[in-house]
Amino acid sequence: MEILFKTDTFEQRLYYIQKAAEYKWDKYKLREMLKQDLYHHQSLLPNNFLQTLPKHSQALKAIEMFKDEYMMDFINVEELNVRDKSDIDERIVEQEIVHNVKNFIMMFGKDFTFVGNQYHLEKFGENEYVDLLFFNRELACLVAVELKKGKFKPSYLGQLQSYLQILDAEVRKPNENPSIGIILCREVNKAYVEFVIQRYDSPMGVAVYKTTADMPETLRNALPDVDELKRIVIGNNDVE
Repeated sequence: MEILFKTDTFEQRLYYIQKAAEYKWDKYKLREMLKQDLYHHQSLLPNNFLQTLPKHSQALKAIEMFKDEYMMDFINVEELNVRDKSDIDERIVEQEIVHNVKNFIMMFGKDFTFVGNQYHLEKFGENEYVDLLFFNRELACLVAVELKKGKFKPSYLGQLQSYLQILDAEVRKPNENPSIGIILCREVNKAYVEFVIQRYDSPMGVAVYKTTADMPETLRNALPDVDELKRIVIGNNDVE
């Protein structure tokens, strides 16, 4: 009933039915995916996967797995005591993701495992720190996620590529595929990203993230309150 009344075409309905069966979504997760309009955001991530991943099948999996936009509605600006959403910097978002890592993994996709935040890398005496590091079982690779405040800048790709090179040299195991990097920004010009990212030889993509502060007030008011969300989460945990 959720799918029938919240989709417009046969293709959309078939898509959500297949995904719900594949990922074993309950009705709450299905509602979340419908609200995020997953159908229109899947496989639209600006990336260079086909040019940089050694296996064509893995590149196609990565393209399908990552979205071009992520709604982090578990990050509530009012609860963070931040008056102006422009004051939300990368570290605040990172801390909220770590605090709600289960929600983030469910939002991010299937078979993700959290490795750590501010993950320390060292090469030739130089120290680097990855904002968020995950491992994906289906892709069999490390996934480095960098959070950026504001609009995408080409320099972010160079920074992320250095992280991926060190991860592959120092952290990746022999049986694992090349590490993938994802930049999460507040604003992205997709055509521009597609143009500049092709010059890099590490697999990377760039997506947009939004919080409850970006949602229209009418939509925010339609969301369950905090106590209801806690009941849902606790209830799901009890079942698991």
